[in-house]
Amino acid sequence: MENEVSKIFGIRAVIEAINSGKTISKIYLQKGLSGALSSELNTLIKKHNIATSYVPIEKLNRFSKNSNHQGVAAQISPIDFVDLETLITTTLEKSSTPLFLLLDQISDVRNFGAIIRTAECTGVNGIIIQKQGNAPVSADTVKTSAGAAFKMPICKVDHIKDAVFQLQAEAIQIVAATEKTDNLIYAVDLKLPTAIIMGSEDRGINPSILKIVDQKAKLPLLGEIQSLNVSVACGAFLYEATRQRL
Repeated sequence: MENEVSKIFGIRAVIEAINSGKTISKIYLQKGLSGALSSELNTLIKKHNIATSYVPIEKLNRFSKNSNHQGVAAQISPIDFVDLETLITTTLEKSSTPLFLLLDQISDVRNFGAIIRTAECTGVNGIIIQKQGNAPVSADTVKTSAGAAFKMPICKVDHIKDAVFQLQAEAIQIVAATEKTDNLIYAVDLKLPTAIIMGSEDRGINPSILKIVDQKAKLPLLGEIQSLNVSVACGAFLYEATRQRL
């Protein structure tokens, strides 16, 4: 479980946190919660498109030692996220060959943290994630990233597909890491302005996204197990980009 310091409890406290501009990674709501304050909170959640999970009261009780949560807990992000358009613009001003990383709903916080760490070490200019379905930037994420989460620009978007279109409009090629191709990553020119997409641990990259990418590539798997941990695969892709660019 994430560090309890990064959570707040109670409907009013969460409402005030949202209204004060705090970056909320995720809100946990007790199933069946009702009332005027609950309705106000739901309105704010929809307005700010905050990731939400409806959970049984037992889970909220585990989050809060004294169980005084009023049916609501919120995960406060330890970092501030950047706007996608700002990220692209500022990066292109500094580099003609940017390298971005898009994560299509990576769900494990430790995988997420390991990916952030590798991305920082390989000179990635920014990581783009989806607001819904992605692991939060929690205390565990920061710890696994060895602090790289404080150095790496991270952007949240409504849909990964929107980010793909925006990057393509800036002549940045989109390379999908997927086993659904015969093309090895070593055949892809990663010296070009590039954004690499990594898919979720269980289903990979969404098929609708695969239809709009510029390149598909995979790693050679020579053993009997035909899959890699996503953070390991991401590291192999990013270091191939580094090798080509050095």
